[in-house]
Amino acid sequence: MPRRTAPRRARSRTRAPLALAVGAALAAPLALAAPAPASATGPFTVTPLKFTVQAGGRSCTVDADLYRPAGVDAAHPAPAVLTTNGFGGSKSDGGTAATGKAFAERGYVGLVYSGLGFGKSGCLISLDDPDIDGRAASGLVDFLAGKRAADDGTKVDYVTKDGAADPRVGMIGGSYGGAIQLATAAVDHRVDALVPMITWNDLSYSLDPNNASDRSVPGASKWQWMNGFYLIGEGQPLLEPSLDPSRINSLTCLHFATKACETIRTLNSGRYPADKTEALQKYARSVSPVSYLSRVKAPTLLIQGQVDSLFNLNEAQATYKTLKAQGTTTKMIWQSAGHSGGLTDAASGELSLSEGNLENSYVGKRVLSWFDRYLHQKKGVDTGPAFAYHQDWVPADSTPNGSYATAATVPALNRKLYLSGDGKLVDHREQVARGSREYRNWLIPTSHSESSLAGLIGLPDPAPHDTKGTYLDWTTEPLTAPVDVVGSAKATLKVVSPRTERVQNSGDAADKLVLFAKLYDIAPDGKKTLVHRLVAPVRVPDVTKPFTVSLPGIVHRYEAGHKLRFVVAASDDAYGGNRGVKPVTVTSAPEDTGVIELPVVR
Repeated sequence: MPRRTAPRRARSRTRAPLALAVGAALAAPLALAAPAPASATGPFTVTPLKFTVQAGGRSCTVDADLYRPAGVDAAHPAPAVLTTNGFGGSKSDGGTAATGKAFAERGYVGLVYSGLGFGKSGCLISLDDPDIDGRAASGLVDFLAGKRAADDGTKVDYVTKDGAADPRVGMIGGSYGGAIQLATAAVDHRVDALVPMITWNDLSYSLDPNNASDRSVPGASKWQWMNGFYLIGEGQPLLEPSLDPSRINSLTCLHFATKACETIRTLNSGRYPADKTEALQKYARSVSPVSYLSRVKAPTLLIQGQVDSLFNLNEAQATYKTLKAQGTTTKMIWQSAGHSGGLTDAASGELSLSEGNLENSYVGKRVLSWFDRYLHQKKGVDTGPAFAYHQDWVPADSTPNGSYATAATVPALNRKLYLSGDGKLVDHREQVARGSREYRNWLIPTSHSESSLAGLIGLPDPAPHDTKGTYLDWTTEPLTAPVDVVGSAKATLKVVSPRTERVQNSGDAADKLVLFAKLYDIAPDGKKTLVHRLVAPVRVPDVTKPFTVSLPGIVHRYEAGHKLRFVVAASDDAYGGNRGVKPVTVTSAPEDTGVIELPVVR
């Protein structure tokens, strides 16, 4: 954890209010509307339903709303769209209910439900475990197939079918409501189309990221995000009062599955002994798409946000590569908005389901085409290019695709820059000056990238910054033409840290060196911009050897006259960090220096 010198009890008193504030900030936008009564709203009706399911060895009730378009009946069936909430939300929060409404207005039968452990649904929070959350969702697919009734006896016979018990059904949703789609499709191949938005590939990376190529070594815990979500989860019975015993686990793990609480406790301890690390990674990956994508066969349109320090673009790209390699039909869009901000309103040309602008946004039109092709089975529908990405420097009305560029593939690494001993980033190895520079960490964090607290207290997030002496940077000359970086940069580095070398094989990975790599844009007036406030935490596997770092993917134009700056910092206050002070030296020479590789479009 960041403050290593404070006594454990004092640290807890300091951080608990912060984590609670983060939790409140995250929960606030997720509960905006009361549950919808059975009523006619324009061209569809909404009927509340309950479904008893077996999940994780428990029997519990799933709370859902059925959206039935006018004119849809057994003689005139329609495909169905299944959706659920993000973490901390419910079927009736603004975005989730709006999704049901948006697709019902367009003639789809909608089934919108509160995920297990949220809203008025029972059971524990199991992090979209395919064998628990996925199986529960599969039970709702049974309902859409007419194979089972709701608890009040309601049955449907008006969903288009591909077989006696095979309804034509797609899924859409974001974050927690994104991963559930992959979990459901892995256990139920009746699902015909997926649109997972801003979700994860591997929770062991999301919550404890290590951007070194050797991912067997744990990373740096993302304590703000992690504890915010933990408090939202543990507070569910209070946020949604309920005496449902299926929602309660134990006094030490109130509302989560036990292994989830154990994972959080390990990460908060700041210690990584081998046995606990192995258990942590095994569990986190078991409830993540990385462990079960081989079973996902449904055509998948991945949509990920560029402004997202929780689930960055690398997560979607990892899922995309796996699905493509195994032959699953998949395409990918990098929109602006993610968990950390970005464009979210219809006026910007970006998709806003709460505003229902599916036909008037590039991403919305892609989603409609995806469902037209795979739910309505219109074989002539063009579902768009394999890859598209939002460009924040391009006006929304400038091209037929708005602010989006399209490509057959994610750009490859194609430009190298070398770390010179005089602090420059140079184009050619022979330009590298010999030299060594040192930084050292303090016992408290000295760099800032992003805070989850700023929105809650009504203040702007402080600009990213680094404290002198606790980081090293390398900067290009002013660019002579714009440079567009699209994708994940890679850095190959070598550091010297004798204090780390003496303890790094202690058996506790916490004794290994932690550093943070990132890319800045430096304007001609000296203004620094940390691109989308993204950083790459790295726990160095072995400081005696070179190591490779994958930075979070970005889409960013470095304008002519601007400079690109690569920074290696000792800490970041959004993450756990080093145990003890560990000075680090970086040496450069033409024959042996660090290299940055960029995916440049122009």
